Amino acid sequence: MSKGIRLAVVKEHNKAQDLWVVIDNKVYDVTKFRLEHPGGEDSLVDVAGRDATKDFNDVGHSSEAREMLKKYYIGDLDAADVAKKSPISAKPTEARNDSAAAPKQCCVLN
Repeated sequence: MSKGIRLAVVKEHNKAQDLWVVIDNKVYDVTKFRLEHPGGEDSLVDVAGRDATKDFNDVGHSSEAREMLKKYYIGDLDAADVAKKSPISAKPTEARNDSAAAPKQCCVLN
């Protein structure tokens, strides 16, 4: 298994001449693509060094654009930096036997 790329490393690549972005937990070096980008160089520079998933999806990129993105892929975002999301339908975990005597707390306090 290959080691993921930390978000802190991605943040270092935040300039037009060194431009990385994260889209759907995958890291892309789009430095060479910035001048070819149909939306203009500035739209890529605006999201340089950060998670651009929302920006990418909000624009409504075509399947061709998503396919082009593959050639700029350099790795996956490190698991420690991937946002932890649980499905809405997820059931709360059952209490372990050793915590039966512990008082229950609201999830906001955890």
